[in-house]
Amino acid sequence: MIAYSLRWSRHNLFGRPFDALLSLTVIPTVIWLIFSAVRWALTTAQWDIIPISFRVLMTGIFPADQIWRAWTAVLLIALLLGAGLGCIFAFQRRHGLLFASLAAICVVLSAAFGFASGGYVAAVLAAFGAAWYAMSTFVAARQFLIPGAGVVIIAIFAVMAPPGVGLWGGLLLSMLLTLVTSIVTLPIGILLAFGRRSRFSSVRLICTGYVEVMRSVPLILVVYWIWILVPVLTPQLSLADVARGMIGFTIFYSAYVAEYVRSGLQAVPRGQVEAARSVGMSEFDINRSIVLPQALRVVVPALVGNVLDIFNAAPLVFIIGLTDFLRAGQMILANPAYGDRTYEVYSFLFLTYFLVGSIITFLARKLEAHLARGSR
Repeated sequence: MIAYSLRWSRHNLFGRPFDALLSLTVIPTVIWLIFSAVRWALTTAQWDIIPISFRVLMTGIFPADQIWRAWTAVLLIALLLGAGLGCIFAFQRRHGLLFASLAAICVVLSAAFGFASGGYVAAVLAAFGAAWYAMSTFVAARQFLIPGAGVVIIAIFAVMAPPGVGLWGGLLLSMLLTLVTSIVTLPIGILLAFGRRSRFSSVRLICTGYVEVMRSVPLILVVYWIWILVPVLTPQLSLADVARGMIGFTIFYSAYVAEYVRSGLQAVPRGQVEAARSVGMSEFDINRSIVLPQALRVVVPALVGNVLDIFNAAPLVFIIGLTDFLRAGQMILANPAYGDRTYEVYSFLFLTYFLVGSIITFLARKLEAHLARGSR
């Protein structure tokens, strides 16, 4: 092992004079930064601000007496994501041990440090693992995933709506915005991608124009204009700011999904389409059964990356007065009692965004490898 490490270091870090100089400069700097950050986190930082403000970070200004609604929504989201994961990856023993360990840690933190929401987090982890295990074990249940997902999303909105849609916020708002936008943009993007390949010039021009316009303007402008124009164009229709924000995100990201899907459609060999036509299949059946499955297989990394982009862009909803995860952290720092906890709050926000992004990226790579095995 030592000999292998020395060979690897010599080949990759000190193979040439410039590589050696760069390694001798970068490696000590990175070690010093890591050491300084760990020392600050363990000796100087006052992390009590996180458990104290955890409810605000997770749900924003959602009423404290209705917090069970927010945690119920998180529980339903965990069930949905766990079930979706179980359709792709088999649940293994080490996964169960991981979820059990994380749940136990949350319970211990709740008992030792007054982390009031630790029990809720443990329940969410347990629900995620249980849904993953159930869907991975009972294969016949997978046919109910899509209709079940629709029911779960409706249930989430039904549970969260009574206190007022305008009170949604925190990390939960970012998750809901990402979930709804990711689901809705996929069918719209598929239709736009096929529209750009349509034999009807009017349909082709409309779809092309829509995609090019959306790709030429910034997201924040689209969200702001939807927020302004909806009450002007439909004054009789009262849409909450959250709904208008989701519409803006959907309109914008549908264009990008359309381009991803179109690139996948172009990757499908034309000979397969011609062979399907020769046996009398209709264009609809060809696209549904032959072209689209192969195209989606090709663009899975891009589509998952698009989900990550949506989550990272969620803070832009501050422009229409919504309290997302980042805005919730800023609200905490606006309190004079916590004005000196800037580094702690932003470090927690950074770690959360980094953790979510890393999980999405890891699952995307696993999904890509899984689909690659299925295509061989």
